[in-house]
Amino acid sequence: MNEMLRQPLSGRAAATEAITLLRRLLQEQAARPNEPLPTERSLAAQLNVSRRVVRQALAELEAEGKIWRRQGKGTFIGPAPALSAPTLSRLASRTNFYEIMEVRLHLEPSLAQLAAHRASAEQVAMIRKLAERLAGREADADPATLERWDSAFHRCIAEAAGNRLFLDLFEVIDKIRYDAAWQSMRARARTPDGKRLSAQQHLDIAEAIAARDAVRAATVMRQHVALHQKNLQQALNADPAANSNPDTHQS
Repeated sequence: MNEMLRQPLSGRAAATEAITLLRRLLQEQAARPNEPLPTERSLAAQLNVSRRVVRQALAELEAEGKIWRRQGKGTFIGPAPALSAPTLSRLASRTNFYEIMEVRLHLEPSLAQLAAHRASAEQVAMIRKLAERLAGREADADPATLERWDSAFHRCIAEAAGNRLFLDLFEVIDKIRYDAAWQSMRARARTPDGKRLSAQQHLDIAEAIAARDAVRAATVMRQHVALHQKNLQQALNADPAANSNPDTHQS
């Protein structure tokens, strides 16, 4: 570490200065990503600040993806390795129908609400087009086609929400629901009345987003997801084999 890291730091500016000097340390150590940074105790001594200030500075750098920490191993440069994140297949194997729908019930109304505020004119037009396509073919399209269009409709809203992290979360849920067990259950859950109501809800959501009515967009989306949750629950209850198998995940 260079000479500046040994200069005393002022009281109120300690955390800010510590972060600035730690950024410089990261640049110096960029060529050695597998080598851990000095310990908190060592950094505190070199920076002439408390360990609390060091922890705050490291937490900010970790939030920025500049460093990652592992218990018992130390602190390293860069974002956490991909292998430390759960894989899609692992997520699918750990969840179930109830959890998937619970997440959708909380996530998608927020996406619709944000889309009402942020959707571009082109995105609004696409959301409307997909809703109209679903409404026009809901009754006679094959299940695979309906799934593709339904996925495209909800994905377009997620993209229009303008939040990349929300979009990533949506994509995880959207990919998990293509599991064969989920597809089979969705097909069995469809009824003529349910299809008609679902189609109308798609149109209502699209119109609410077009009108920039965030409250209505969120409300109808919540009703829409709740409708599918109810229909899927009924289909699951009518299938003793699926309902009795704890390993079945309707994702």
